[in-house]
Amino acid sequence: MNDIYFQDIQYIHEQVDLSSLEGSTVLITGATGLIGSLVVRALLAWNQKNNMPIRVIALVRNVEKAEMLFKEFASDSLEYLVSDVNTVPVENMGIDYIIHGASQTASKAFVNEPVEVAMTAINGTHRLLELAKVNSVKSFVYLSSMEVYGTPSSDEKIYEDHPTSLITTDVRTCYPESKRMCENLCASYASEYGVSAKTIRLTQTFGAGVSYNDGRVFAEFARCVIEKRNIILKTKGETKRCYLYTADAATAILTVLLKGETGAAYNAANEETYCSIYDMACMVAKLCEDPINVVIDISDDIRSLGYAPTLHMNLSTEKISQLGWKPQYDLSQMYLRMIQTMTV
Repeated sequence: MNDIYFQDIQYIHEQVDLSSLEGSTVLITGATGLIGSLVVRALLAWNQKNNMPIRVIALVRNVEKAEMLFKEFASDSLEYLVSDVNTVPVENMGIDYIIHGASQTASKAFVNEPVEVAMTAINGTHRLLELAKVNSVKSFVYLSSMEVYGTPSSDEKIYEDHPTSLITTDVRTCYPESKRMCENLCASYASEYGVSAKTIRLTQTFGAGVSYNDGRVFAEFARCVIEKRNIILKTKGETKRCYLYTADAATAILTVLLKGETGAAYNAANEETYCSIYDMACMVAKLCEDPINVVIDISDDIRSLGYAPTLHMNLSTEKISQLGWKPQYDLSQMYLRMIQTMTV
């Protein structure tokens, strides 16, 4: 494993005291994903230096992939539950905490498979909340998205009570609208059944561990640097948003898990990274040793790519900061660390 992964794990341990999880069982969905796998590693690495282990149940569909990801941390504390979120057994497994991070993230699926995207999110989250109820969990965290706010058009700060501008008849809305429904299910289970469920709304998150072939725009920018070729934008790059490094996302999730208010939602982002996609592309181009350019080549059918509409997503993190959380990695550091792991 690249040294950066171990540095990220150490950083998580420095930022979040996990001692309250010792002797507990944590179920993680999306356990082989970018963020979920880092959380799994952080919990298992904590066990290597403490006497009372945290039992981790990783919900996976591909055991071989999981075993490769976690081979450095293989132990009796790690168990695999082979299932998807729609079929996970609802029974008492002695689970104390649930981090629900399983989600479709491919933009093209939002327009090509909207029914599957929406129903998997809603049915899967319903099933996980039932599991939380049966196990009387101490805390449940649902990983939602900044996209629930729709398409804000100004640079105003977006707080957790900000209204949405989503258009329900737009097919791509299947993703953010299903996220909104899942958030409401969390709040409803908290109100009706006393499940300690809370939501974290992550901004676009990347860093060490992003696959070389990842189809999202930040990965394409990184590949352009590695391959020393121009960055081609299929839009004018006018969308503005904040970003978040993977390890900072992990500390945010764990902070909300341990300190968040039941039924509440929290934004998670690095406010200092707020910029347009075009400006980010220009910044990334400067990271290349040999000069590369940013070229705008407008696509004739941009909607078929599944891109979100132009927006200004200037998230406020005031609420989560009151729990003691603060991100550390800036945009250039995110890219440098991601590029380093993409090239090994």
